[in-house]
Amino acid sequence: MTGHGNQNKSSQTFVLVHGGNMSTDTWNKLAKNNDYPPGGLLGGKIWDSIIPDLEAHNHLVFAPTLKDEHQSNLTEHIDQIINILTENQLKDVILVGHSYGGMIITGVAAKIPETINHLAYIDAALPDPGQSLFDLIISGGSDPMSFSGLEPAPPYVEKIQFNPNKLEKLPKTYILCTKSEFAVVTHVAREKIAVSKVKWTYIELTASHVPMADTPEQLAQLLLDISA
Repeated sequence: MTGHGNQNKSSQTFVLVHGGNMSTDTWNKLAKNNDYPPGGLLGGKIWDSIIPDLEAHNHLVFAPTLKDEHQSNLTEHIDQIINILTENQLKDVILVGHSYGGMIITGVAAKIPETINHLAYIDAALPDPGQSLFDLIISGGSDPMSFSGLEPAPPYVEKIQFNPNKLEKLPKTYILCTKSEFAVVTHVAREKIAVSKVKWTYIELTASHVPMADTPEQLAQLLLDISA
């Protein structure tokens, strides 16, 4: 897994972490351009619509595909991202998580906060210690199994353990998508941010849960604003 783009002194490093492995069928229903054949999975390619905009500003971009959710768990996904950062000696990283990816970036930043410049959550899970993705959905008053395509795979039921004090000093942005079908999760995040003693940048984007599909230009600009 390699990064894209050419880095110079003024550029930033983005590591983009996707959520559950999205099907090409779901993407094609949302996207402006139905580019993908049916029946496939996107993995890290979910970011392909915004990577060119980041690279055009000389940013270095890593967009890995997570290990199979049926063969791995949350801890292994966290370790996978940590390995990318350490093996590539990345510093001052803008770590971006979408959906379930919010669980992962939280775990990564708590383990190696010294490598992180900014945390960006895109319509993402925002866990407390001891919570799983399923716990977050339940806390919002919904049954996780009511969401199409969501199943109790190991990463989604594993409870994250981390020291929240490790995250206090890191700049953080939350981008809530107002048309999201996962509002039950993102509204829980919004409530946590509202009462947090830690400073957040909170932004609402008129988009589906997958803004990379229906509003890629606007999402890319928000990430560029963070990098600035």
